[in-house]
Amino acid sequence: MNKLVTGFALGLIVGILYAPDKGTTTRRRIVDKGNDLKDQFADFIDSVASRFEDRADDLEEYVHEETENLKAESI
Repeated sequence: MNKLVTGFALGLIVGILYAPDKGTTTRRRIVDKGNDLKDQFADFIDSVASRFEDRADDLEEYVHEETENLKAESI
């Protein structure tokens, strides 16, 4: 993961240095791309959190059912 981030940063720097556009245009594109990446990362984190919540709910339901089954068997 570290190499990926380093490669991305180096590519960004080289792209800025050799950019054919004006500085204001390039900076605007960088900000837009950064915002897009931030939004994608937030969506990814939300997706992972949702999966964990779903699994936790499933596990809680399973434990409750098994507890009830054990109580019924012991009676």
